[in-house]
Parts: sequence; C-alpha cells; structure tokens
Amino acid sequence: MCSASTRRPVRDPVRHPVVRRIAAAAANLPLPPGHSIGIVVIVVLDRVHRVGIPGPRWAHRAAGAAAIVAGGAANAWALAERRRRSGGAFRLDRPQSLVTTGPYALSRHPMYVGWWLIHLGIGVFRGSAWLAATLPLATLAEHRGVLGEERTLDRDFGAEYAAYSARVPRYVRWPVRARGSRRLRG
Repeated sequence: MCSASTRRPVRDPVRHPVVRRIAAAAANLPLPPGHSIGIVVIVVLDRVHRVGIPGPRWAHRAAGAAAIVAGGAANAWALAERRRRSGGAFRLDRPQSLVTTGPYALSRHPMYVGWWLIHLGIGVFRGSAWLAATLPLATLAEHRGVLGEERTLDRDFGAEYAAYSARVPRYVRWPVRARGSRRLRG
C-alpha cells in the first residue's frame, strides 16, 4: 500500500497542452443544429422503420465514405484558413477580419457545404432513403442562420463584404451555360 507521500500527483488533463488544443478546437467546431439533428433522425428512423435506397451495399459505403471525407476535408480546410487569417485569439463566431482566400474564395459558407456533404455521406453510407427528407429540411433550417450571419458580416465589414458577396457564391457556383453558346457534343 502506498502512503500519501509516495503517490504521484495526478495531472489535470485540462492543463495538458494537447488536451487544451483539442478543447479549444472543439469550442470552435461548428455543429449546425439542423444537420446534427438530421443525421440523428436518419439513424433513429433507420432503426424504427428501415427504408433503403436501391443499389449494392458496397456502392453505398464507398460513395457515402467519399462524401463524408470530402465534407470533413472542406470543414478542416475552412477552419484552418480562418485560423491562419485570424490575428489574436481565434473565435469562429466573431471574426476579426473577412477571410476571402482558400475555400472562402469558392464559397462564402464552405463549412455549411462541408456539413451538407457529411449529412449526405452518412445517409448514403447507411443506404437510407430517409436522407431524401432530412437533408433538404436541415439545409432549409440552416439557411435562416446563414442569412443572419450574412447580415452580421455586412454590418461588420460593409463595402468589403458587399464586394466579396458579389463575386463569391453563397454556397456553390452552379455551372450555367452562357447565353448563345452551343453544347459540346460528346
């Protein structure tokens, strides 16, 4: 039996530098409620009443995994770019400067696009037809929050945000055929 004087002190895990960094990253990890709830609903409804999508399971798994990885990569890239462009303490909810580089040069809201892909990927990976209901509902639910974020950015960054939003799409740029152009024949 060890006496109190010979025991090693237990380190407070919050003081460990790796744990602190993980905790700080988690505090800035955006978990949009619409998609979080949508993903949980897919899993629960699949357990209660399974409605599958056509196709082989291996194809669902491969396509779903690819979408999950792409969504996670989009979120990681966006977070890294925001952190890289932030001076001082990094707070995702209160940007100190407008980030227009990296994934933000392609989409004003790349993390929401990343969550679309993650939500899509989980539904496809599970082979769940419930995805057809949860993804559009979650996206519509999150869109209201996006509009609020854009009002805040417009208020905080004014003309700089107006110019940025004029050249970069809110979510994704849809390929459109130029007026008068002819389709390429394959």
